[in-house]
Amino acid sequence: MSYTDHLAKDKKLALTLSNAPFKLKQEKKVYLHLCGSIMSQQLSTKVAAVIWKRFLGLYEDRSPTPEQILATPNDTLRGIGLSNAKVQYIQNVARFALEHGMEWKQLKKMSDDEVIDHLIQIKGVGRWTIEMLLMFALGREDVFAVDDLGIQQAMIKLYKLDNFNKKEFKEKMLRIAAKWSPYRTYACLHLWKWKDLAV
Repeated sequence: MSYTDHLAKDKKLALTLSNAPFKLKQEKKVYLHLCGSIMSQQLSTKVAAVIWKRFLGLYEDRSPTPEQILATPNDTLRGIGLSNAKVQYIQNVARFALEHGMEWKQLKKMSDDEVIDHLIQIKGVGRWTIEMLLMFALGREDVFAVDDLGIQQAMIKLYKLDNFNKKEFKEKMLRIAAKWSPYRTYACLHLWKWKDLAV
């Protein structure tokens, strides 16, 4: 059974599946992907893309190692448009990669929860960021980002949910999403796309 057949059992979610199928990619340089996620937080996609391009442009092969990131002066990183906090967080990621490991092969062997427990230790990296990493760098098929604003907005619209009580709202989201397992990542991808198209 394809993931679309499984997800289509949810008649409301089936409305979002017209642009299927999605394919998940894997990014081998996990630390670099994580740096990119931090840079893009609270920024529009357009601004984030500009800063990311400037960041990669600082390095000759456009693919810096953790050592090169740590060797880059703070002023240089601030000069491409990063805040002081984001400079620190990116350095934290690079340092963690060197001291504790963030190799793709290493993370591949871990469960989703183990990856979260491993990376949540990094100051500046929260659960949502790691969930995005699981989806878009490690290619995990069954991740549900309950705290993602886009997913919340899509589910409010699609399932007529009330988000007045945040705790009850998230519990309802999790109950609905449980039926989508083991393909919750794909459900998220379709909800994001559906929300953008429905605007």
